[in-house]
Amino acid sequence: MKLTNNSHRITILFTFSLFINLIAIAQSQTFPSSITVAKDGSGNFKTIQKAVNAVRDLSEVKVSIYIKNGFYREKLVIPAHKSNISLLGEDQFKTIISYDDYSGKGAINTYTSHSVLVQGNDFSATNLTIENTAGAVGQAVALHIEADRVIIKNCRILGNQDTLFPSAANSRQYYVNCYIEGTTDFIFGAATVVFEHCHIHSKKNSFITAASTTESQPYGFVFLNCKLTADADIQKVYLGRPWRSHAKTVFVNTEMGSHILPAGWSVWNKNDNHKTAFYAEYGSTGLGFVKDSRVAWSKQLTKKEAKAYTFKNIFAGTTSWLPK
Repeated sequence: MKLTNNSHRITILFTFSLFINLIAIAQSQTFPSSITVAKDGSGNFKTIQKAVNAVRDLSEVKVSIYIKNGFYREKLVIPAHKSNISLLGEDQFKTIISYDDYSGKGAINTYTSHSVLVQGNDFSATNLTIENTAGAVGQAVALHIEADRVIIKNCRILGNQDTLFPSAANSRQYYVNCYIEGTTDFIFGAATVVFEHCHIHSKKNSFITAASTTESQPYGFVFLNCKLTADADIQKVYLGRPWRSHAKTVFVNTEMGSHILPAGWSVWNKNDNHKTAFYAEYGSTGLGFVKDSRVAWSKQLTKKEAKAYTFKNIFAGTTSWLPK
């Protein structure tokens, strides 16, 4: 009996000691604040996904992942529990994240066709090319973002149909000095998004945007001081069409090439979405702006109305956010 009691005490002491040691290990474990990715093995990891996986879950501090020039064939996912990640490419033309999934390829659909999927909040990307190389095969997303408080800077986002998918209604996203190209509805989704000083390039006679803004959102897609261009043989492009009934898209001080049709905007498959959508312009310039020919259900903002399109107003949300 005495031996049994001693054994019990030893077991308790061993368990307690193990518990203390595990706590000490957890407390002493460190997570990197910066990581380098390089194809040639000169960094911490050879793939971007492994670098993302190494970031502390729900990080409260910004973690910079520096990506050296190279072609990274990855279907990259930034999961919801990997927050505060910043991807920093060496050169936007030479640091390339690429994949080629598309809707209809096996079990792939529009929502899973992405080359890059961002679900973790407070994400940013700078100096990168993100592309979907599936070609003209239908919906094939290059960049799909569900996260909130996202900044995309000096990036090239390349594809065909459905290139860029800012999808979630509670998501706020800011794109600055980016080049975005595609064919049909190549900027689409429900997020609140500002595109500033971006170059938007059409590769087909079709539609640039297809917003699905919800009724509760005061803003949808806002283009500020952007430039719209097209391939030389493209001459019949609409600014957008309403994917959902309360779609909101506004162009402010945007230069529009001759490929933009005089009507400006289109209905969605002959339904009535346009009757409750909000499609507007202010200060448009270029051959693509024919004010008197715009569809009757679109709007030309007054100077006072245009002044409301500030970052503070657009990105107000349930919590304030000003991208910087």
